[in-house]
Amino acid sequence: MPYVSEGSQRMRGTIQLQKSAAVLGLLIAIAAGGAFGWMGTTVFTSSSNSGQLVPLFLAGEAPARAAEVSFLSGFTPIVKSALPAVVNISTSRKVEVRGETSPFSGPLRDFFGPDFFDQFGGPRERQENSLGSGVIVSSEGYILTNNHVVQGATDIEVFLSDERRLKGRIVGGDAKTDIAVIKLDEKNLPALTLGNSSTVQVGDFALAIGNPFGVGQTVTMGIVGATSRGGLGIEHYEDFIQTDAAINPGNSGGALINIRGELIGINTAIVARSGGSQGVGFAVPTNMARPVMEQILKQGKVIRGYLGIRLQGMTPELAKSFGAKTTQGALVADVVPDSPAARAGLRRGDIVLAVDGEPVLDSRRLTLKISQAAPGTAVDLRLLRDGQEQNLRITLGELPVDAERVQEAPGSQQGQGTALDGVAVDNLTADIARQLNLPPQTRGVVVVQVRPETTAAKGLRRGDVIEEVNRQRISTVGEYEQAIRQASGEVLLLVNRGGSSSYIVIGRNR
Repeated sequence: MPYVSEGSQRMRGTIQLQKSAAVLGLLIAIAAGGAFGWMGTTVFTSSSNSGQLVPLFLAGEAPARAAEVSFLSGFTPIVKSALPAVVNISTSRKVEVRGETSPFSGPLRDFFGPDFFDQFGGPRERQENSLGSGVIVSSEGYILTNNHVVQGATDIEVFLSDERRLKGRIVGGDAKTDIAVIKLDEKNLPALTLGNSSTVQVGDFALAIGNPFGVGQTVTMGIVGATSRGGLGIEHYEDFIQTDAAINPGNSGGALINIRGELIGINTAIVARSGGSQGVGFAVPTNMARPVMEQILKQGKVIRGYLGIRLQGMTPELAKSFGAKTTQGALVADVVPDSPAARAGLRRGDIVLAVDGEPVLDSRRLTLKISQAAPGTAVDLRLLRDGQEQNLRITLGELPVDAERVQEAPGSQQGQGTALDGVAVDNLTADIARQLNLPPQTRGVVVVQVRPETTAAKGLRRGDVIEEVNRQRISTVGEYEQAIRQASGEVLLLVNRGGSSSYIVIGRNR
């Protein structure tokens, strides 16, 4: 018999106890779900003309009463009802590739002619194939998936769980949320009910369904690890549900469902060092995917509200510099000329504390709030300006292409040494502004050198343009040096980097 130490025996007993407690907890959770959570609801949307609530999908698609989950059957009843609505998607697209440079260049090319060797090194097209997943959300054949699964595809094949292979076409996509809608010319298809993702809580069970690595339809189980996860740089608008249910390549566009069999998210991305699941996966919540889908179906594209500002997140250093009590809120780093914000009087340096009475926790949530509002909507902002709170009403415009985005500060650090020690600046000329791709009206001094061992190196780079020092506009090296001499303690700088302005705080010793 293998040797087992006393410590191992105790550990084994502890593990068994934990397993027993987990089983008991699962039974209690399932019993509670069976008692309180099985009644379905019909999904409604508001008609733009009358304001009357009308069904989002056709009659007969209201969620059925969910099958009961038990300890013996596990999640089998829920999975059986959900699997037929999750599909595998195969796409192909033509991409232009350039071969290796031919070794027979120069005189030989002149002898044989360029056409002969261009077949080796010239551009050519090849077919690129990829696999993903999707979710049928309407019996009329509408499928939700990720935009990156179908973007640029010239041919789409959809494989149903009953082994049917159908042609799909792209209805539309939205790269900013990575959501796309495709259509099958088939009726009476099994469809998943869209759940209310705002009710999802950390610790809820979650099942991920998709086609990982192309092996075929697969179900994995986990819990919700976090909600409203953002700032990851995956998409422009991020409000992810995080789960440890295994999500792998090929799962993109697949379903994340709850134990009532409702769709709560579209699986989109993972954090992985090895290329596979590490227990940190992200899904676009249905409450974000649903309005995107509705707009695509109604008008072929997504139209968003627009303020015309560039935002950055608050830090303790910035909060102190602007006289804010907390780091909650969104700092206005720049205002686009002739935008709704500019016409309403919003200023650079304002801190947005609330929208329509709802507190703004950070810049990302403000961006989401505005993007989800329709152009023409009037919003009430509560601001902190020069240490005083005030209200401002703004009528939103329509978001132009590549317009508003959250601009994070280049840095907000404190360190040792004298403020801006080791920083060399020069006057910003029209020629330098052109080289830096800056608008001709940009004013300030350009950073020409930053010594890497200094405090300023944590926030400034060569090529940055310093536009303000402690909220004071500067245009020349002389004005810059005078403003620095008048400063004491930390220095608040407005820095233009590549055409986007943001505030940074440089700490120094007195």
